[in-house]
Amino acid sequence: MDVAKLLDPVSQIRQRRSAPLVLELDLTEGLMDEAPGDPIGQIMARRRQRLSDIIEGIRRGALDPRVKALIAKIDGKPLGFAKVQEIRAAVAAFRAAGKPAVAWSESFGDLSPGTVPYYLATAFEEIVLLPTGTVGLTGLSLSTTFLRDAVDKLGVEYQVGARHEYKTAANTFTQSGFTDPHREATGRIVESLSEQITEGIAEGRGLTAERVRELIEQGPFLASEALESGLVDRLAYRDEIYTELLDRFSTPEEAGSAAKPHLQYISRYRHRHALAGRVPVARRGGYIALISGIGMIMTGRSRRSPLGGGTTMGSDTVAAAFRAARRDPAVRAVVFRVDSRGGSAVASDIIRREARLTSESGIPVIVSMGDVAGSGGYYIALGGDLIVAQPGTLTGSIGVYIGKPVLSGLMGKLGVSSDSIDGGAHSGMFNTDRGFTESEWERVNAMLDWVYDDFTAKVAEARGMTREQAHEVARGRVWTGRDAHARGLVDELGGLETAVRLAREKAGLPGAQLRPFPQPNPLELLVPADSSEDRAAAPQSDVRAWGPLAELSARLGLPEAGPLALPGPWEAR
Repeated sequence: MDVAKLLDPVSQIRQRRSAPLVLELDLTEGLMDEAPGDPIGQIMARRRQRLSDIIEGIRRGALDPRVKALIAKIDGKPLGFAKVQEIRAAVAAFRAAGKPAVAWSESFGDLSPGTVPYYLATAFEEIVLLPTGTVGLTGLSLSTTFLRDAVDKLGVEYQVGARHEYKTAANTFTQSGFTDPHREATGRIVESLSEQITEGIAEGRGLTAERVRELIEQGPFLASEALESGLVDRLAYRDEIYTELLDRFSTPEEAGSAAKPHLQYISRYRHRHALAGRVPVARRGGYIALISGIGMIMTGRSRRSPLGGGTTMGSDTVAAAFRAARRDPAVRAVVFRVDSRGGSAVASDIIRREARLTSESGIPVIVSMGDVAGSGGYYIALGGDLIVAQPGTLTGSIGVYIGKPVLSGLMGKLGVSSDSIDGGAHSGMFNTDRGFTESEWERVNAMLDWVYDDFTAKVAEARGMTREQAHEVARGRVWTGRDAHARGLVDELGGLETAVRLAREKAGLPGAQLRPFPQPNPLELLVPADSSEDRAAAPQSDVRAWGPLAELSARLGLPEAGPLALPGPWEAR
């Protein structure tokens, strides 16, 4: 028996544990804020990484002497603007520790827009592009599809009331193009985000802002043109990039063998260190609970479709999470991560109330806004002590709308008729076979006025404004995080890391760990909750079947969202 041969795997494991590390980040499958709670969703999202894992992994790697470098693969697929800014900040911290960070791409938009992915790449020390790739640096474009003429031809009429002129969520169906307020607000969003992109690229590539604007006007670029213009540092294939980087950190031969650097995905690196460093909560004096509010806001339980289509934020689920946090003596502060276009006014107020009660109980609540936190998404943030947003977060949209499609014309063309027997003057007012009557419009306007007045009153109270000041920044207008901060709607610019720092300061626990909350054990998932106060009453999400059709239903005017909804979808590329 060759004992030395048997011991080879053991020595390889030891070498691997002591070898230099090069952290690897693959952003081509996208990012998510919240891990799916159901098994099918977890399988389908297995290649998508959680933003918090990436941020924590990069920042931990900056302090780890074993970690020598960071390499990231970026393509032209859309990435949330605020998420991109969070990663840029983490990469800046990594580089500040004196460690190289390399971004490489097969193509920043393969003959398609790639401005935002390239903006992310400029946070890295070096950008490498495939010789056959392109850089789709063409600037931002936010487009809206208008279906007014199409629905007119179909015989469909949309009856909509809104508060106020910037509340444009239903304009897709009621207009044939941008109204002046819609164009003004959208134009300012494009301008603000473009300013941030120009500043970031200029700083990262050592160019003037004027030169960056000139390059944007000339894009997209072939690989050779991008190299000549200073947009990338070199052209190379993957094998060349990785070989050069790993060779750079190979250690001299010791004890007959050289220690080669070991590649490891950031999410794996973060999880292994989290498990290795886990100690009982009582010994740490408590922790920071991370409660997620992701997706359209609805009453009832949070839901996720196994078919895709994202999640809905159920008021029952999120409210139960806040109640459980108040009952848990180990929870010393809460970071409430919000990424939502809004939805139900009632559900939004339920969540806002529970967040406020948590704050009043002595547990600080810091709101961290993701890519979008508008309308109902801003409403629920009002329950926190402080609001943190990225400069590129879309927020505000403080307004309300109510409406319905009138399908009688379309049904008549198809030879379909309907009739009803009403038990009251307004009992059929939300039926789609007829429009609102004059008295029904009076009730609609009364509801719109009340919801808007209530919303702006809560904004004024939470943000220390007068009602007039709140109305001036409201009126349904969407702001970038930078503009919202300038107008007092946001307390501080930053990402999840900033929110965690503020939560630790408020709790008086500088080293407190951030933990997703609640994290039910397997037994809690199987045993029914004792009551709505039980921790088990707040699972991450239930499974729903509607899935990808949810957005379609909302666009058709069906009750998928609610009166506090941001116009969308928003995608900056």
